[in-house]
Amino acid sequence: MADHYEALGVSRDATEDQIKKAYRKLARELHPDVNDAPEAQERFKSVTHAYEVLSDAEERRRYDMGGQDQFGGMGGFGFGDIFDTFFGGGQARGPRSRAERGQDALIRVDMTLDEVVFGAPKSIEIDTAILCDECSGSCCRPGTSPSVCDICRGSGSIQRQVRSLLGNVMTSQPCGACRGFGQVIADPCNKCRGQGRVRSRRPLELNIPAGVEDGLRLQLSGQGEVGFAGGPQGDIYVDIAVRAHEIYSRKGDDLHCTLEVPLHDAVLGNRAKIETFDGAIEVQIEPGSQSGDQIHLKHKGVTHLRGSGRGDLFVTIQVNTPSKIDSKQKELFRQLAEFRKSDEIKLTKHTQSQYAKRKNK
Repeated sequence: MADHYEALGVSRDATEDQIKKAYRKLARELHPDVNDAPEAQERFKSVTHAYEVLSDAEERRRYDMGGQDQFGGMGGFGFGDIFDTFFGGGQARGPRSRAERGQDALIRVDMTLDEVVFGAPKSIEIDTAILCDECSGSCCRPGTSPSVCDICRGSGSIQRQVRSLLGNVMTSQPCGACRGFGQVIADPCNKCRGQGRVRSRRPLELNIPAGVEDGLRLQLSGQGEVGFAGGPQGDIYVDIAVRAHEIYSRKGDDLHCTLEVPLHDAVLGNRAKIETFDGAIEVQIEPGSQSGDQIHLKHKGVTHLRGSGRGDLFVTIQVNTPSKIDSKQKELFRQLAEFRKSDEIKLTKHTQSQYAKRKNK
């Protein structure tokens, strides 16, 4: 097989543009519509095949490493052919599809806790591969179409007789001229360079359901990049990242917060207005409230991701003891202490449920 760089007349360190220019020049000289010489037709096939290999970054890397493209193998007889020879090979497989499925993509979406409680739409832009609007995924220049490979006559494979330990057997291998596709693209699309797709940024509209958690991964089937030659789209995986809230924390689908209560309100009781994700709500502080007591508000938590309904909201009371008081306030506390001489300072056993929980339903 002729060296692809020699076929195009470029050096091995030629740039992508140099390879493209060399191919266009030779294609204009050797195209069957322009040059009807028999040797020109064979050379045109060789030049086209060389361009298909060297214009693809991955194919070119593979070719540079092994000196042949992926269909050359071990002198035209690779490990797969040896395996087929001894275990039922030799049958023509037929041309393979040029279209391939697009790759999957992983993106991260940041959310606030209030968006998690009720769910929220998200509009983002992603860098991906989309269908080429010039060739519509055909990989051909508009007005042209792939031609049947003259070497394999559209079968995508070449059969040959080889000598093995078992005698002469027939083997089948991908056609080197068309790379197993059964067709040759003589005039690739200029916009996508024969890929059938182009890189672009496109908007992606997401509807994040309520109840998602930090680290949850959502799958969007068929929303990823378009495959080679207009192949089916891959999937997009969305990783949810929930930012910490300055007041509320989440445990399961329940929400928790702390309500700082002055000492006199804890002793005498009072009503307080708190801001929740449902708006302002008035809660009752019972007389004699202790630090650790909880006010329980049903159905004010996070919406369940699966099923209906919502979690609850737990407001934990923290009684604030004044650290700075004036002389008059000190005298009032001394008088209170005189009235409550029976109160003792004593040790008690520590338990997880040390404080009683009052619930406001």
